[in-house]
Amino acid sequence: MKEQSGSAPDLDAVLTGVGPRLRRLRKDRGVTLAALAEATGISVSTLSRLESGGRRPSLELLLPIARAHEVPLDDLVGAPPPGDPRVRAKPIVHGGKTSLPLTGRPGGLQAYKVVHEKKDDDGCEQRTHEGYEWLYVLSGRLRLRLAEHDLVLGPGEAAEFDTRLPHWFGPAGDEPAEYLSLFGPQGERMHVRARPKRS
Repeated sequence: MKEQSGSAPDLDAVLTGVGPRLRRLRKDRGVTLAALAEATGISVSTLSRLESGGRRPSLELLLPIARAHEVPLDDLVGAPPPGDPRVRAKPIVHGGKTSLPLTGRPGGLQAYKVVHEKKDDDGCEQRTHEGYEWLYVLSGRLRLRLAEHDLVLGPGEAAEFDTRLPHWFGPAGDEPAEYLSLFGPQGERMHVRARPKRS
């Protein structure tokens, strides 16, 4: 209940600002109410009430007006600019491995850029857990032990596997390995799409 009462004034403020914005936009463009009514199919009286605040704006009314003025709908409702899209993640350092989260929300697929400086001290012990993992090597060489397989991946190579299989991965030698790791805790699989080759 608190959320609704907290957001209602914001919605009212946005809707109250629509009328004056519509009037200012129309006048700045030198368009009469009659001309706008003809362009949108909305009656002059409805347009007048929208601008004066006597009629509550709706998508059915605002979309034709936005089209007539050739402006985005956001300009009519005064939508705030989109937030900063940059992910400001803090690196996670564990032993010789530094992981930088590339996703900002919990749950679902998680993406990390990982720099693995040295071999773990756990003796390459394989582990199992729920989920699905996808690895892409950026630089260095990454050793992947997966069940009975023992593989070395180089730059540009990828691997994907069900983490319920016994697995371990880390640098293949003394050089660091840098890779991307996408992990789905509920077993989500990656869907990689590529453009078809031109003939």
